Amino acid sequence: MFKTLQNAWKIPDLRKKMIFTLLMLIVYRLGAVIPVPGINRQVINSMFSGNAGGLLDFFDMMSGGAFKDFTIFALNVYPYITSSIILQLLAIAIPKLEEVFKREDGKKKMAQWTRYITVILALIQATAYSVGFFNSAIIDKSFLSVLSVIIVLTAGTAFLMWLGELITDKGIGNGISLIIMIGIVSRYPRDFGTLIFGVKNGTVHILELILFAIFALIIIVGVIAIQEGERKIPVQYAKRVVGRKMYGGQSTHIPMKVLMAGVMPVIFASTLLAIPQTLAFFFPGMATGVQKYFSVAQSPGIYIYTILNIVLIIFFTYFYTSVQFNPYEYSNTLKENGGFIPGIRPGKPTAEYLNKVLSRITIAGAIALAFIATIPTLIFSFTNLNINFGGTSLLIVTGVALETMKQIEAQMLMRHYKGFLK
Repeated sequence: MFKTLQNAWKIPDLRKKMIFTLLMLIVYRLGAVIPVPGINRQVINSMFSGNAGGLLDFFDMMSGGAFKDFTIFALNVYPYITSSIILQLLAIAIPKLEEVFKREDGKKKMAQWTRYITVILALIQATAYSVGFFNSAIIDKSFLSVLSVIIVLTAGTAFLMWLGELITDKGIGNGISLIIMIGIVSRYPRDFGTLIFGVKNGTVHILELILFAIFALIIIVGVIAIQEGERKIPVQYAKRVVGRKMYGGQSTHIPMKVLMAGVMPVIFASTLLAIPQTLAFFFPGMATGVQKYFSVAQSPGIYIYTILNIVLIIFFTYFYTSVQFNPYEYSNTLKENGGFIPGIRPGKPTAEYLNKVLSRITIAGAIALAFIATIPTLIFSFTNLNINFGGTSLLIVTGVALETMKQIEAQMLMRHYKGFLK
């Protein structure tokens, strides 16, 4: 990894992209410490130190501490992720909408609609925070004061959405994913310090710390293994004569990834599971029930949360894979180019075979992903480890880092080909 970064740094345009990405992420972290005006910090601190702490820990962890400090980026990019999920599900449910997104300007329209829905969702969520759960922390309860808090929170999400798209266009990697990853990583020094302090005080046993280290290593190795794993399907191209030259006849393979969706199913599942907590901000009376039944902080919430998390991860793995890879379209493209899978007839039989293989490897990848995301959370809940991150956050960080490195390698390879052609 370090050698890849070193080699990429030597290429001028890649170096510019890496510096740009780094600067934009620094801007994000600087904005994450700018407080929302007109807020009583002592009231916010008391909320997190009380019984509601377990309910709010997830939001704070994924926002890199911006939620607990109630800064301008308290909402983070989750309204954007939710709007993406909504649009993609609607595209499947409504055929006409799918046709619109498949046109030449379909991606542009989808991005535009996603932005609109993001702003609407951010407004709703900001209103929930300002009028509901965090209303007691607002110093001045006048209409203009509450409205200014709503506008600041919504603008913070809109800015992060723009920043993420800017990183994707002019930098390296997926901007939204990198923002989530940096937010999680920014909490690690504080949480590791808490662990070490707990070991010194005797509140955390050294064996529990070793157990955490083992499972952290298993998560990292597991994510790399399932994301690098692939099924190679052999493809043969028929020979054809054009003029006096013969073309085709070569053998190749289709690299079908075990986990085409990457860590997006985990991010999507976490976002949907945060909806009950978001509703609790509208209705503070629901907080106790939500914390009990939809949070890992209490029982039976931890079991309900775990089961729902597994189901959603498996669902979104299949959903995201179907969006990325269409066996029937791939089969037609293969047939048009004179390619075929040995022993399988071109056309529909090839599509059915690809679909069968895809279903088998996807279920294996989905189960492995759900297992890696949920088992550590269960183990941490039965120990005295006072940490705000578990399998989900480590999985997201490892997956995003791996995807970013792959993009850097792909861009380096592309530039080598360009140099060879020149």
